[in-house]
Order: sequence, then structure tokens, then C-alpha cells
Amino acid sequence: MSRRARRGGASGEDSDLPLRGQIGQLTELFGFLRPYRRWLAVAVFGVTVASALGLVFPLIMGGLVDTAIGEETTAESLDRLALVLLGVFLAQAAFNYIRSYAVAIVGEGVVADLRRTVYQRIIRLPVPFFDKRRTGEITSRLTSDASVIQGTVSTAVAQTLSQGITLVGGVALMLVLSPRLSLTVLTFLPVAILAAAFFGRRLNRISTVFQDEIASANAFADETIASIRVIKWFSAETDATNRYDQGIGRSYEIALRRARLRALFVPGVTFVGFATLALVLWVGGRQVLAGSMTAGELVSFLLYTLTVAGAIGTFTGIYSQLQEALGASRRIFEFLGMPVEIHEATRPQVPSHQEGSIRLESVSFSYEGRHSVVLREIDLALAPGEVVALVGPSGSGKSTITQLIPRFYDPTSGRVLVNDVDVKNQSLTDLRAQMAAVPQEVQLFSGTISENLRISKPEATDDELVDAATAANAHEFITEFPDGYETVVGERGIQLSGGQRQRVAIARALLADPRILILDEATSSLDAESEGLVQQALQRLMIGRTTLVIAHRLSTVRAADRLVVISDGRIVEEGAHDDLVAAGGVYARLLERQLST
Repeated sequence: MSRRARRGGASGEDSDLPLRGQIGQLTELFGFLRPYRRWLAVAVFGVTVASALGLVFPLIMGGLVDTAIGEETTAESLDRLALVLLGVFLAQAAFNYIRSYAVAIVGEGVVADLRRTVYQRIIRLPVPFFDKRRTGEITSRLTSDASVIQGTVSTAVAQTLSQGITLVGGVALMLVLSPRLSLTVLTFLPVAILAAAFFGRRLNRISTVFQDEIASANAFADETIASIRVIKWFSAETDATNRYDQGIGRSYEIALRRARLRALFVPGVTFVGFATLALVLWVGGRQVLAGSMTAGELVSFLLYTLTVAGAIGTFTGIYSQLQEALGASRRIFEFLGMPVEIHEATRPQVPSHQEGSIRLESVSFSYEGRHSVVLREIDLALAPGEVVALVGPSGSGKSTITQLIPRFYDPTSGRVLVNDVDVKNQSLTDLRAQMAAVPQEVQLFSGTISENLRISKPEATDDELVDAATAANAHEFITEFPDGYETVVGERGIQLSGGQRQRVAIARALLADPRILILDEATSSLDAESEGLVQQALQRLMIGRTTLVIAHRLSTVRAADRLVVISDGRIVEEGAHDDLVAAGGVYARLLERQLST
């Protein structure tokens, strides 16, 4: 089955939530209203008064008609009614302003809080979650899904209350004016309700699939824009455009299905409303001719009929909008329902010392969803301040070991201990606060150099930034920029060279002052001059710190205290450089192959 079919099918099933599930979801969504209770009360007050004033209008209009055609009509009575009507309109406008402003505060605040909450949850989700999701798909939840919800939250509460008052009050006044005509009108009410339920359910289902397709297209666009140089290098613009067009085309087809459904729904409800109006004119006109009803009462009844029909129509629109919001909020609440990070101990242990020792005991590991075993019974210990290099063929499991130490993943079996305490029993924040990493592919944010440095220590002073950059051989090139430390580095640090990015990353690690340092071949992609500067900076960074180095170029790790050779997920050799060369094993063959190359 295609990915599209699987996604669409899932969406369709999820859309058919039972009533209890929909109520629970709405309760969770409207739970975000609590911080805005006072403004919500103001909005409710404005809605109530404005709606009540709206119900006065048909009565005044009926009185105005009877006064205008009455035999004892005077100019003063007409003036009085006209002024009353003007006063009602003015008061209604004032309370509608109060309602609109209060609703805007509530709606915008709720959506802002929702976005904050979703982002806070996303940023705390464990690393395996991001291994399975595309970035564009995740950010779509914060953009398009939140926008769909915004329209509902901003209007649903006020509109529901307003139209509820209008509907109940209008029906009550219709019954007072003419019970017979009221029964005639109310026979059409179940038709509108059933139509709303039918179309609303289908709109929910289609809207969910539409949001999924948009999220998929956005994810692809995000990936291609982030990797635009790869697209340019291989002249893949046409292929990328075609793939994006296909995704947008699928969403367009679904949008047209939704539009056709809406186009059928709205005219259908409108026809029922106008048919009801025609029936009222016919039956009511006969009552006026028979003398059982005045012309003014008929006008009032007609206006109340239109008011009630408008309320029903608005309710159906709210229901449709609510169904769309349910589809969008379901995916957002999926994120909110996920556990943050890997499960932490209820009562974290604090190590008795913070010297930076590391120990892996019989550690095995497999990535979720894969059958292959990455690590097999690894036993490895690093003493405080020791420099250990992991070497071996690509795919042997070196990087996976460095992912287990900060507990980005948990081992399938065995234990990882830092400072003689199992990492599962430590606070993640405290554990990772002891560590810093300088990867091969440095990840910088699009802000300034100073902002990137302060990622590791937000409270760092300007002098601390300069000291860290100087030790990392970065201060000189930073000060050559016109804006110095306030230079914007661009997305992923694109405005800096590879060597400059590495030195900023080293300065960032120095600023964190970690006890444990992880270096993932930090100089492999640099030219000789940049490599020399980076190596000097790394030597300063490694002083007094427990350091785990992943090395592909074996010439860069000869000075390590110990070399650990990993092959096929196992430690096969361990020792100093000269001893491993003399042994003639895996390390010697790797070194010989690199030297011959």
C-alpha cells in the first residue's frame, strides 16, 4: 500500500471519533480558555446584551408598521419609535464592540498559548521521535493546524452563545406572536439539524486528510529549501518542483472535494430557510386577511423567522468549523499526549563526585524498528580526564556509543554509568549539563555569533564570550567582521566557513565548561590551515576533561591515551597506537589502508 493511501486511511478512521471522544477533545481544547476567564466573562456579557437587543428589533419594527398604517397615527409616535430603534442599534453596536475586542483577546491568547505549549512539548520529545518524523511535518502543526484552530476558538464560544440566545429567544417570541405559524416553521428545524450532522461529519474527515497532505507537502518543501545547495549541484530543481506540485495537487483535489461539499451544504440550508419564509408569508397572510393577526405582528414574525433561520445557519457553520478544528487539533494533541524525553527516575540520584568517569557494562543496542544489532556486549571504561578514541569501519557503532552516554537512547541491555551512577537514575538536565559535543557537521542557529555561543551558557558575560572565543582561535576572525560578535551567521551558519563554524562550536563547548567532551571527527572536512587552528583549539578544550573521540582519520588520534577499535558492534582491540600497530590486527589494517590511499 502506498504511503499516501496509508496516511489517508488513517486519517479517515481517526476522523470518525465517537461522541465521547469528540467531547473529550473539545474539553481539552477549551481548557486553554482558563487563563482568560475574565475576558471570556466580558465577552459573554457583551454577547448576551447584544443578542438580547437584537431580539427587540423585530418587535419595534412590527410596532412601527402598525403605527404607520393605523388610523390614529401621528408624526410624534413615528419619531418616538424611530428614535427608540436608533437607540437600540447604537447600544447593540457598543456591546458588539465589547464582545469583538474581548473575543479577540481570548482567541489570540488561546492560540498563542497553544503554540507555546506544543513547541515546549516538541522540544522536549526524545531523540527517537525525531528520527521518525520530518521537520516540515512537525512545524506544520504549529502553523497550519494552529491556524485552523485559531478561527474556531476565536469565534466558536461567542457565536455559540450569541446564536443560542437568538435561537431560543426568537422561538419563544414566535410562539407568543403565533403558535400556529411557529409550529409550521419548527417542522423544518430537524431537517437542518440532520443536514448539519451529515455534512459536518464528512467535512471533519476530509479536512483531516487535507491537513495531512499539506503537512507532507510542507515537509518536502522544508527539506529541499534547507538543502538548496544539493538541489543546485545536481540541477534537481525540476524534479523537486514536480514532486512538490504532486503533493500540492493532491491537497488541491481534496480541497475541491471539501469545497463541493460546502457548496452543496450552504445552498441546501439556504433553500430550506427561504422555503420556510415563503410558507410563513402564505399562512401568515391568510391570518392577516382573517383578522386574527395584524400586519405588524406578521412583519415581526417574519423578522423572527429570518433571525431563527440565520441562527440555525450559523450553528451549522459553527458545527462544520468545529469539525475541521477537531481534525487539526487531534494531531496537535497527539504531540501533547506524548511523554517528554526518555522516562526519568522519580527520585534522581546525585553522583557523589563529578569528575567525569564513564563506564559501559555489557551494553547492547538496536534501533527501534530495525532488526540489526548495532552494539553487542560493549564493556568500556573511561577514567576522569582520560582521552579515548573510538576507531573502526563506518557503521561499526562508534557514534551510537556517544548517543547512549547523554541518554539520547537507552541501551537494549546493559548499563551506562556516568560518575559511577546509572544514567537512567540521574536527572537528564544534570547529566547533560556535564557534557558538551563538537560534531563533524556543526549545527549553528541563524542568529548572531554571540547568540550561538550563549546556547551553552545563557548568562555568560561578554568577557566570558571573548575568553572562550580566544581559546578556540575564533576571536580574531570574529572581530574582523563589521558587527563582531553580533554578526548574523545565517541559517545553519552558512555565512561562515567550515573552519570558522568548528571554532565557534569549540568556543561554545568551552563556555559550557563540561567535565565530559565528545568529539566526532571535528577536523575531517577542513583544509590544512583550518585544521591546524581547530586542532590547537581542541587541545586546549580537552585539557583536564574526559574526552571520547570518534576518529575516521587515524593520524589524528595517535596522541590519545587509549584507542578502542570497534568492528561489527564489538570491541575487538584496545590499546596504544604503537601496540595496536605491532599487533597487526584490525587497527593495523585500517591504518595501512588509509596510508596507502
